[in-house]
Amino acid sequence: MTLHQGLAFGLIGVTLLLFIWGRLRYDLIALGSVLTGVLIGVVPAAHAFDGFKSDVVVIIASALVVSAAFERSGIVELALRPLLSRLKTEQAQVPALAGATALLSMASKNVGALAILMPVAQQLSRRSGTPISRLLMPMSFASLLGGLVTLVGTSTNIIVSQVREQSLGKPFGMYEFAPVGLGLTALGLVFLAFAYRILPKDRPAQVPLTEAMASQSYVTEALIPDNWDGGPKRVAEIGEAAGGVAEVTGIVRGADKRIQPRPDTVLQPGDVLQLEGEADALHKLIADLRWSPHRADRPLERGKEEVRSVEAVVGADSILTGKSVTRVDLQTRFNVKLLAVARSGRKTSQRLRAAPIRPGDILVLRGAESDLSKALTDLGALPLADRAVQLGARRPLVLPAVILALAMICVAVKLLPVAIAFAIAAVMMVATRAISMREAYASLDGTVLVLIAALTPVSEALQKSGGADIIATQLSALMLHIPPLAVLGLMLMAAMACAPFMHNAPTVLILAPVAIGVARQLHLSPDALLMAVATGAACDFLTPVGHQCNTLVLGPGGYRFSDYTKLGAPLSVLVIVVGTLLISVFWPIGGR
Repeated sequence: MTLHQGLAFGLIGVTLLLFIWGRLRYDLIALGSVLTGVLIGVVPAAHAFDGFKSDVVVIIASALVVSAAFERSGIVELALRPLLSRLKTEQAQVPALAGATALLSMASKNVGALAILMPVAQQLSRRSGTPISRLLMPMSFASLLGGLVTLVGTSTNIIVSQVREQSLGKPFGMYEFAPVGLGLTALGLVFLAFAYRILPKDRPAQVPLTEAMASQSYVTEALIPDNWDGGPKRVAEIGEAAGGVAEVTGIVRGADKRIQPRPDTVLQPGDVLQLEGEADALHKLIADLRWSPHRADRPLERGKEEVRSVEAVVGADSILTGKSVTRVDLQTRFNVKLLAVARSGRKTSQRLRAAPIRPGDILVLRGAESDLSKALTDLGALPLADRAVQLGARRPLVLPAVILALAMICVAVKLLPVAIAFAIAAVMMVATRAISMREAYASLDGTVLVLIAALTPVSEALQKSGGADIIATQLSALMLHIPPLAVLGLMLMAAMACAPFMHNAPTVLILAPVAIGVARQLHLSPDALLMAVATGAACDFLTPVGHQCNTLVLGPGGYRFSDYTKLGAPLSVLVIVVGTLLISVFWPIGGR
C-alpha cells in the first residue's frame, strides 16, 4: 500500500467514524472531509468542488423542486379525496396510503412524495381517530420501496447510475431499475398491509413549531364570484369540505345585508363569506371552490419583487391598536393587504375590515418583501417564525402533473438526459407559477445536496488512488469459494448494514466502486452488484437516521428508535432474500 492510498483510506475511515459518532452534522463532516483531502494531497484542489456541478446534484435538486410544486398544486389530495371518504378503518387506510406513497415515489423523489401525502394521512387520522403512528411509518417504508422503481425515485439510484457511467461508460436508464423495484414494492406493500399492527397505538406525536402555529384559528373573508359554477352549496357542505377545521361564520349578501349562517343556508354568487379555521384549511377551501379572497380591489404594486405572505403579532404599542384596517388603510400607506386575523380567542361578528385590532392579534399580511419589512416596522408588529402562508392563492392544478409527465417521457424515449429534463421541469414549475422562486429554494434539502457534492471527490480519490481496488481484491479473496448468488446477497447486505450509520448517499459512493472491483476480480456482472448496492443502500428500514424519509416521520409519528427495528427487521430480511433473487433473474450475475 502506497502513502497516497494510506492517506485515502485514513480519510475515508475518519469520515465514516464521524458519521457513526453522530455528534456533527453530516454536511459539515462531508465538507471537512473534502477540504482535509485537499490539504493532505488526496483530493486535487482543482477538482475539490466538482461534485457541486455533477448531474447527481442537479437531478436531486430539480426533483425536489418538482415534488414541492406537485405538492402545492393540490392535485394529489384532490385525486385522493373520493377514496379518503371511504377509508373508515386502519385496515383500509394503511394499504391505501402506503400504496399511494409508493406510486407517487415512482414519479418523483421519494422524500417529496412522502412530504406530499403526510398531511393527507394526518387529516385522515384526525377524522377517523386512527393513531397517526399506525400510518406514517408504513408510508415511509413504502416511499423507500417505491423509489427503487425509477432512476429519479431515490438518490441511491442516481448515484449508482453516475458511478456506472464513470466506470463502464454508460449510465442506467430511467426504468432499468423497474423490474426489481416493482417486485420488491409489491412484496413490501403486502407485508405492510398486515405487519403495521406491530406499531404502537397510543404514542403521542411531537408537534413541531410550524404545525402548532398552523392550528391557530384565523378569520378571513371570501367572495363567491358572479360566474361561479360550483352549483348550489349549503353551509353544512362547506364545513364538510374543509374537514371540520374551517366553518362559515357569517354571510354578507347584497348591500351589506347580513345573514346568520345555518346548516341549510344556500350560498349564492356574489355572497361575501366570513370564514374561520386553520390557515391551510382556509386556503384549500377557497382555492378548491374557486372563490376569491375578499381583498381590496386595487392590485398590489409588485415591481420586480416576489409577493409573499407573512404572519405577524400586533405589539402593545402598535399604531393598529384599537383601529380597523379601513381606518389605517394599509394598502395606500404600505402597499400591503390584510388577508386574515387571529383574534386572540375573541369572537367578532364585524367585517374583517371594520373590526378593531387588539394587541396580541395575529395578522396575515401580503405584499412585496421590502414593503412588508417597512410595514411591520412602522406598524409595530413582530413577524412570527417563517412558514408558507397562503389564502386562496390559485396554483395550476393539472399543469405540474403534465410537466412532470413530459419530463419522464423525454427521459424514457432518450430525447433528453435526465439532468436536463428535470432541470427544465423545475424551471417550468417556477415559470408557470406552480411554485414561487422562494418556495423552490426552500424545497432544496441543503444537507443532502452538500453531502453528496462534497463526498463525490473523496470517493473518486479512493478510486483513483487504487484504494477501491485493494478493498475489492480483499473481498474477492474472501468470496472466492462461495456461489455467485451468495456474493450478490452479501453485497446487498453490506450496503443495507452501512446505510443506517453512514447515510445512504455515502454508502453508495463508497461501495459502488468496490462492487465494480469485486465483479472484475471474480468475473461477475458489475451491473448485478451495482443493483445490489443501490437496493441495499436505499432500503434502510432499521433506523430513523439512515434516510430522510424515516427521519421525516419520527416526530409526527411519535416513534422511538426501536419501533423502526420492530417493523423494519422482518422487511429487511424479505428484501435481502427476494431482492437477491430478483436481481439475479433480471440482471444475471454470470459465472466466474
